[in-house]
Amino acid sequence: MTGIEHKAGSAVTHIYKIVSRSDWRAAESAGVFSGAAIDLADGFIHFSTAEQVEETAAKYFAGQTDLLLIAVNAAKLGDALRWEASRSGALFPHLYAPLSLEAAARVDPLPIGADGRHAFSGLLK
Repeated sequence: MTGIEHKAGSAVTHIYKIVSRSDWRAAESAGVFSGAAIDLADGFIHFSTAEQVEETAAKYFAGQTDLLLIAVNAAKLGDALRWEASRSGALFPHLYAPLSLEAAARVDPLPIGADGRHAFSGLLK
């Protein structure tokens, strides 16, 4: 599937990327985000929907501090955005192009809560 539609045609406004503060600062200097190490190795930039991002944080970023949550306007990504099966067959958004910083709707710190998990309260809009 391509574009901003997935799951039987339901539209998604924002998709989310968890990145280290240093990776995002490097992207700001370069004017484009080419991806974190795992993205570069896989050949696409991994994203999550609002429903998926907390599980992504727990699975791949547990205990990591100094992270940012980038909310990306999915409509600005065009045909380079594809929805592909991943964990348990769920469709995840993958970007097969560098991410233009203009597509970022918000960049928020992703703190760790008292329970040791990343705190998403108020960030998934």
